[in-house]
Amino acid sequence: MTSEDTELRNVDLQFPLMRGMSKSDPSCTQEDRIMTDTGTMVVAVHGDKNKPAIFTYHDIGLNHVTNFLAFFNHLDTKVLMQSFCVYHINAPGQEEDSSTLPQGYTFPTLDTLAEMVLAVLEHYGLKHFIGFGVGAGANILSRFALMYPHCVDGLFLVNGTSTAAGWTEWGYQKLNTMYLRSSGMTQSTEEYLMWHHFGKTIPTRSYDLIQLFRHYFKKSVNPTNLGLFIDSYIRRTDLQIVRETDPSKKRCVRNFRCHVLLMCGAFSPHLEDTVTMNGRLDPSNSTWMKVTYFVCL
Repeated sequence: MTSEDTELRNVDLQFPLMRGMSKSDPSCTQEDRIMTDTGTMVVAVHGDKNKPAIFTYHDIGLNHVTNFLAFFNHLDTKVLMQSFCVYHINAPGQEEDSSTLPQGYTFPTLDTLAEMVLAVLEHYGLKHFIGFGVGAGANILSRFALMYPHCVDGLFLVNGTSTAAGWTEWGYQKLNTMYLRSSGMTQSTEEYLMWHHFGKTIPTRSYDLIQLFRHYFKKSVNPTNLGLFIDSYIRRTDLQIVRETDPSKKRCVRNFRCHVLLMCGAFSPHLEDTVTMNGRLDPSNSTWMKVTYFVCL
C-alpha cells in the first residue's frame, strides 16, 4: 500500500436522518438564485461568509439538502463550521420543490456546469474555495479545477470518475431518462438510483435510511429535471488528465494543481471508476481512500 492509498475498515457511520432531509433546517442562513445565460442555480449558504469557502456539488437524484446537510449537521462536523463557510450549489432544476424546467430548455453540459461555478465565485466576491463533490458533482468540480486551477485550493471527491460513460452505464441511464420524461419515477429508475447511491450490498442495518431515500425519490424529485441532469452526465467527456511523475514535465501535462482526496466506499458501484481516476492523478498531491463501514442509525 503506497502513501497515497488508504483503506479504512469498520468505520462506524451515523446518519442524522431528520436533520439531513429537511429543507427547513435553520443552519442554512440564506438561499440565492444565481442566474446565468445557461441556467439558474440555487445556492444555499451555510455559515459565516467572512470565513474561507467550501463549495459542494451534489450527485444525480440528490440536491444540497439530501446530499450534504446530514454531513454538515453532524456533531463531529460542527467543528469544521467554525472555520469555514459552505456554499451548496444545486444544478439547474435540482433544488428542493423545483418547478419543471421550460420545454425546449437546453440543459448545460458538464463543462458548462463547471463554467457556471465561476458565476458563484463572482456573485459572492470570492477568489478561491475548497471543493467537495459527489458523483456527478465531483466530476463538475474536477472540470472547474482543471479550467481555473488558481481558484481551487483542494478537492474532496466522493465516487469521482475521470472517463466518459461506458456503454452499460449509457444504456441504463438512457432508459432512465426516457422513463423519467414519459412516466415519472418508475420502479426500475428508483432501483437504479438506489444502486447508484448505496451500491451492490445495501446495508442491512440502515433500513430507516433506505426507506427514507426511497420515499424521497418517489415523492420529492422532479422527474423531468432529473432526466435532463442524468442525460448531461452520461454525455460527459473524458477529463484528459495524464499522470506525469517527472517534475520537469509536470507543467506540460493536464492534471490537478491542487491536492485531491478521492474517496469511495468498499461496496460502491463506482469503486473501479475511482481506481482508474487515481491511476491518472499525480501521486505527489493526491490520496485515494476506500472505506469499509458499518452503518448505525
